[in-house]
Amino acid sequence: MIRKLGPATVQTMPDHALLTVEEMYRADAAAEAAGVPSLTLMENAGEAIVGAITARWPTRPVSILCGPGNNGGDGFVAARLLAGQGWPVRVALLGTASQLKGDAKTNWERWKGAVEPLSADVLDGAELVIDALFGAGLARPLEGAPAAVIDAVNERRLACVAVDMPSGVHGDTGAVMGTAPRAELTVTFFRAKPGHYLMPGRQYGGELVVADIGIPAAVLDDIRPAATANDPANWLADYPFPAADSHKYRRGHAVISGGEVMTGAARLAALGARRTGAGLLTVAANEAAFPIYAAGEPGNLVAPVTDSGAFAELLGDPRKNAVLVGPGAGVTAETRERVLAALTAGKATVIDADGLSAFEDDPAALFGAIKGACVLTPHEGEFARLFAPDGDKLTRARAAARESGAVIVLKGADTVIAAPGGQAAVNATDTPYLATGGSGDVLAGMILALLAQGMAPFQAASAAAWMHGRAAEWIGPGLISEDLPEAIPEVIAEFHETATRKP
Repeated sequence: MIRKLGPATVQTMPDHALLTVEEMYRADAAAEAAGVPSLTLMENAGEAIVGAITARWPTRPVSILCGPGNNGGDGFVAARLLAGQGWPVRVALLGTASQLKGDAKTNWERWKGAVEPLSADVLDGAELVIDALFGAGLARPLEGAPAAVIDAVNERRLACVAVDMPSGVHGDTGAVMGTAPRAELTVTFFRAKPGHYLMPGRQYGGELVVADIGIPAAVLDDIRPAATANDPANWLADYPFPAADSHKYRRGHAVISGGEVMTGAARLAALGARRTGAGLLTVAANEAAFPIYAAGEPGNLVAPVTDSGAFAELLGDPRKNAVLVGPGAGVTAETRERVLAALTAGKATVIDADGLSAFEDDPAALFGAIKGACVLTPHEGEFARLFAPDGDKLTRARAAARESGAVIVLKGADTVIAAPGGQAAVNATDTPYLATGGSGDVLAGMILALLAQGMAPFQAASAAAWMHGRAAEWIGPGLISEDLPEAIPEVIAEFHETATRKP
């Protein structure tokens, strides 16, 4: 049973670029150089915070935690504006007013109310807390009074609104440095940051609002951010919707290498591929498993193959243009040979699961064979068998893409898609109900189908990851992997309507 949900949740900004902390500093500076005063940006930020709060909560006592930098300045603006609307406001400052500089000092002067030293006492009687302590720029663990107050916010389970980023969450990596508030809402400005989407920071931010505060979009021309939040806006123009005169041969002929024991994996991948538009789908099955595949879904073609040589011969058909190897295949020499046969055949290739693990002892053999369109879809365990890079998930995925020459889909609650050239996307659809056996097989089949229909690897992987997560959101509790292909038509219909809507 598929439960129909409302429209997909997306950022309020038309551009889904993710800016690092350093890139955001450059955007602020570029806006000022273009004639937008920094004081105006801070005033607009405060207005955005207040607008988001008043749209979600009625008037109630609010405590505002202000830091010594511009994040604290945003908090002082919010305090002034909320008090002007009749909200009972308490303000606490980390440090002393004499330490404030620039726009933050100006807005401290504009705030006519009391300012208390930062301590947990400021939370007494509060029904809402605004965390304007540090934002995304913090580079060290929270300690001392800030950590104690944030811990008190969490212990008292107070509703919290984070300004820019929950204090303690690294803006670039999503790492939690010591502690951080469990915010219900985060209001950030101009563009989101990787830490808003990467785990574990993603769990701390709550609802994300990306507010326009007057920074010209043209500043991105010089910054050229390489990361985005994965959203249909990034790939919708390239999505292979069938034309009026389309037929099955024009929509690609995909091949899946079927395993002998875990036959359900390839069958799930096949369903995902066909629901995502592959015109024809062939499962290449060994003799022992052939009856299982032949008696399964009637829309699947099943081809008997005895070994990797026969598999390579099957791929010699030029009409077969995309191949998936790995789901349920077994970590065997035969699986390894089939992966190399697919890559040698020059077909667009997806390598998943056992197809990756089969190269644990010699990853270079796999990477050396990748010459064309290829997508690797590891979860963290499979990733660790092939790659050694350290760092946050975005950094690791990019390094793996460069090393392998393939597009990497590093799966998880914060799936990252990375291309060899450095382009990357962090998936924006998610539900923990995807944590069930077979869901990754469906995703591999979906990527396969989009490759078969001519979509480029990075766009195909991004589109499939978004659709996969969105389908899971439609299904919700009780999801099993067999449900996912059934929800794909609903998801495609949703963004097809957006793509065809006339302005």
